[in-house]
Amino acid sequence: MTPEAIDAAARGDSDAQPLTHGDLERMKRTPQAKIIRRALGLTQEEFAAHYHIPLGTLRDWEQGRAEPDQPTQAYLKVIAREPQRVERLLNPRPH
Repeated sequence: MTPEAIDAAARGDSDAQPLTHGDLERMKRTPQAKIIRRALGLTQEEFAAHYHIPLGTLRDWEQGRAEPDQPTQAYLKVIAREPQRVERLLNPRPH
């Protein structure tokens, strides 16, 4: 099938209509912090402790009551890419 034929077939199916702008506005995006935390297999308490983030702040981010500012978004990206390194830097072990 051509892309046009696929589009026409999809639009002809009442159960497969494209999302409207209103639909997209109503849908909630999973917060980045929650995705990272889950990927690391940590509880909220563990993630907050490991990365020195106030637990209440993390919960607010995850529940959509607040969003991390730009520097914090950058910090979360670093955690996502190098979680063990960030944890070692923040929590050095005594020699």
